[in-house]
Amino acid sequence: MRRWCLSPQYAASEVATVFGDMGSVFRLDGELIALDSLCRVLRVAVGGKRYYVKRYSGNGKNMKRRWFGLRRWLGPPRVRAEWRNLLAFRAWGIPTATLVAYGLERRFGGFTRGALVTEEIPDTTDLAQIAYASDPRMSDRRWLRQVATQIASITRTMHAAGFAHNDLKWRNLLVDRGTSPTVYLIDCPSGSYYRGAVLGYRVVKDLACLDKLGKEYLSRSQRLRFYLDYAQHQRLTADDRKCIGKIVGFFDGRD
Repeated sequence: MRRWCLSPQYAASEVATVFGDMGSVFRLDGELIALDSLCRVLRVAVGGKRYYVKRYSGNGKNMKRRWFGLRRWLGPPRVRAEWRNLLAFRAWGIPTATLVAYGLERRFGGFTRGALVTEEIPDTTDLAQIAYASDPRMSDRRWLRQVATQIASITRTMHAAGFAHNDLKWRNLLVDRGTSPTVYLIDCPSGSYYRGAVLGYRVVKDLACLDKLGKEYLSRSQRLRFYLDYAQHQRLTADDRKCIGKIVGFFDGRD
């Protein structure tokens, strides 16, 4: 069984001839961006624009982590989770990459391969790279405030929907070069919906992932302001203090 979907806005364009079906997408050559046992990411230019092609195949080298090989039949494919999450971000008003095409293929009920294509967000850099490069914007308090406020809003929106990103790191946040910067959330194959105590744990993990670099590049007051924006509180409550304690100590003994 094969399922492939091309966004209607690209149906009458040159893009449709390149990404129109899964076979064509898996035959593509392009600039290799990333590669691991599960996924290969290429950057391809079409009609003056660039697109990211993410191709999934197999179950990975670590069969134990892939549920001893059973995940291809029992677990949701990562590629499907990723395109569904991107669509959810759009529905929630979270800026993200435009989904061009996506789909997967199964054989005898088991996942064999899948892919998704997104349009490049021009003139953007991930927040981790901005920090590592000592970009002058990191010394601009006004710029930092605008970026942090948006990240707080994005994170709060996800969590309010019962959703956790599970890899909410600075590298997955793109920032453009606009006078008033826009933050985009990308790459979310492991995000999912949770309830109760499990959601609470995942919320803390998301916030701890953000704070992992935050504590290196932001002042304590900036980090506190971010949390207050996220919680939509003017001052810390007793519950806020408990939550912050969990966030700050989340990675203790894990690194």
